[in-house]
Amino acid sequence: MKKRVFSGTRATGRLHLGNYLGAVKGYIELQDRTDLECVFMAVDLHTITTPYDPKTLSAKTRDIILDYLAAGLDPEKAIITKQSLVPEHTELAFIFSSVASMARMQHLPTFKEKVKQHPQNVTMALLNYPILMAADILIYKAGLVPVGIDQEPHLEIAREIARKMNETYGTKFPEPVRFATSGEYVPSLSGEGKMSKSVEGSFISLTDDLKTIQKRLAGAPTDSGKGDVVPTTGGVANLLKLVKLFQGEDRYKQYALSYMHEGIRYRDLKKELTDAIYKELKPIQEKRIELEHKTSYVDEVIKNGAEKARKIASETIREVKEKMGLL
Repeated sequence: MKKRVFSGTRATGRLHLGNYLGAVKGYIELQDRTDLECVFMAVDLHTITTPYDPKTLSAKTRDIILDYLAAGLDPEKAIITKQSLVPEHTELAFIFSSVASMARMQHLPTFKEKVKQHPQNVTMALLNYPILMAADILIYKAGLVPVGIDQEPHLEIAREIARKMNETYGTKFPEPVRFATSGEYVPSLSGEGKMSKSVEGSFISLTDDLKTIQKRLAGAPTDSGKGDVVPTTGGVANLLKLVKLFQGEDRYKQYALSYMHEGIRYRDLKKELTDAIYKELKPIQEKRIELEHKTSYVDEVIKNGAEKARKIASETIREVKEKMGLL
């Protein structure tokens, strides 16, 4: 029996370089493995755990699917759909809430961060976010989850729930582990933290054209271009990280040596980096434009994906209910 993989993206806007390098590239690598069965979703139910616009949610969810397909995900190799079409996710999440404590959820750093961001919208859905994420993964008995290091606290919750369910009811859930990619941490253009759709000026979208990429990189903070030690944090370090991701280790080392000797001309670096990023994004953008005109095809991908996902999910729900005495 093939091992399963699950991962998803919140429907809060089109994918950016951080999503692409930190997640989607890993998805493509995994879907091509013959020993794995992959499920990738636009997780629209997670989107409603924080303030959102109901008028744009459907379009933003579809944007995620379009970006997936344009970047190289193949519905012949992986299940691709949206979370809300598989109601078993929320059913299992409620069951899981019976073995998870409020105190554990409240002490998660991610929950505390969201409370600070949205003090007027501290809902039960927000508190239960990690439980729904655990259900997303374990409804498919997925053991491998390609997500960034920032999601590790949520994965630990999934492992705890799996252990508790197995110990209490004799279920056979795996304890999921994180699949890391080389681009799992893509730095923000602002010089602090990682790229995020919620922080304007921090990201480059997969749909950005050459001029937009150039403009976004132009705003990235730099220094004099010279020093005794190559910076490991801040704007320069982040630019060099992007050089490594898009131009390779050798070019990064050349810039590092230049920084400690004759100095770096950031105008030239940003021009080279802009060209390298656009070269990788151009075929994705061309494919996306093509897919935007294939409405029925995309609809079919989402529909078929949901049917395949529900077939697996319904079996898990039945097994869990039997073990818990609900059937």
